Amino acid sequence: MSVLGQLKAEKMAKIGLISLGCAKNLVDSEIMLGTLRDAGHELVDEPESAELLIINTCSFINDAKKESIEAIQEAAERRNGGRRQRLLVAGCLAQRYAAKLPALMPEVDAFIGLDQVAKVADIVDSLLAEDRVEGAAPENHVSERSAYIPDFSTPHQRLTPRHSSFVKIAEGCNHFCSFCIIPHIRGRHRSRTSADIIREARELIAGGCREINLVSQDSTFFGMDRWEGARPGPRSLVDSGRGESLASLLRELNSIEGDFWIRVLYTHPAHWSEELMDTFAACDKVVKYVDVPLQHVADGVLKAMRRETDGAHVRGLVRTLRERIPGVCIRSTFIVGFPGETQADFDELMAFIREAGFERGGVFEYSREEDTRAYELGGRVHSSTRRKRRNLSTELLFNVASERGETLVGQRIRVLVEAPGVARSQWDAPDVDGYVEVPRELPVGAFAEVLVQDAVGYQLFAEGAGRES
Repeated sequence: MSVLGQLKAEKMAKIGLISLGCAKNLVDSEIMLGTLRDAGHELVDEPESAELLIINTCSFINDAKKESIEAIQEAAERRNGGRRQRLLVAGCLAQRYAAKLPALMPEVDAFIGLDQVAKVADIVDSLLAEDRVEGAAPENHVSERSAYIPDFSTPHQRLTPRHSSFVKIAEGCNHFCSFCIIPHIRGRHRSRTSADIIREARELIAGGCREINLVSQDSTFFGMDRWEGARPGPRSLVDSGRGESLASLLRELNSIEGDFWIRVLYTHPAHWSEELMDTFAACDKVVKYVDVPLQHVADGVLKAMRRETDGAHVRGLVRTLRERIPGVCIRSTFIVGFPGETQADFDELMAFIREAGFERGGVFEYSREEDTRAYELGGRVHSSTRRKRRNLSTELLFNVASERGETLVGQRIRVLVEAPGVARSQWDAPDVDGYVEVPRELPVGAFAEVLVQDAVGYQLFAEGAGRES
């Protein structure tokens, strides 16, 4: 071994990682772990046993920030108890508050942003160096603007089961919704190439993956940032005639040999085209599941949110999706209690939820985030009213989902078995939706066909599952 190799080998350490937030953040965690694995470090599952712990944070809303801060404080308290563990904070919280956190959290050894995930090994080596001064000020490696996008050559240590993987197709967002901080954190939209994504998907499928989940901040904008000619506007539609698009990517993925599902997450209502809908309908491997956060339906609220849609567009989109994609499941999320939301606006949203019949859905209370356009808006809704509206709309979505699920009773459906006795249907994205209770003897990681016998909320019960009364 060379002298350099010997020095490097001496630095090898046990590395732990806590990943918070969404699936897109999980992919960043996979990249960091893959990079550290390839550098020779040992990856450990238990944070307590790590010599260096990475916390990959989220800061989308206040609850996410609170969870991230609590995880950092817990790690710091463990170290203050006598354990000499290095602490590295990564992700959206570090990126968003890069100028403030080093002074606020002196117990952290280093902060890295979104553009350092594939460079983490060098930073870790620096933190583990024996000549590093104990108690030194935190290192701050966060770049001012995020511009990174992974590709096929980027190392990954998959954190999902072998049968289901997340594939990031783009990074950043060109929409500046007034409630959202994501463009400020993750930068402008930038797409990978279709060829690069196809290469990753082929490798995953060859390794036994049965579900490819495509993720980005705005999956419907995929490819548009590289179109020639006039720059696509905020309401540009998916159009393969202008270059690579989500529709053309789905057709290429669908042509890969093998038995697998393709699921698209995080689409924007402003970009859906008839071409994209028809692609969903025609591609047999693309699950008939549309994840489209509509956020609201009242014109005044949508305008204040800067959603680039209005109530007529939202209603027309739901109607057209159901017409052009037979058997489609529509999942949406909504924000209640946005500044200026009146009781009439909320009543309109509730009526729309009943009318649209969403198979899956979720509701957020408005979270007032600094550095967003909505931060200074007047007409704030009282916290008790926000909470009441969230509870009412969440209950309604649950009841509507129960009614939609009952339409499957007596039908045979295809499911992907997640664990003994637990499977997911086409209607169920990993981690965010419901599940299907199935016989425990069905093999994990395989597709199965089951007979639906009952439905409650987002959960289905299949024949022989042994549902408890």
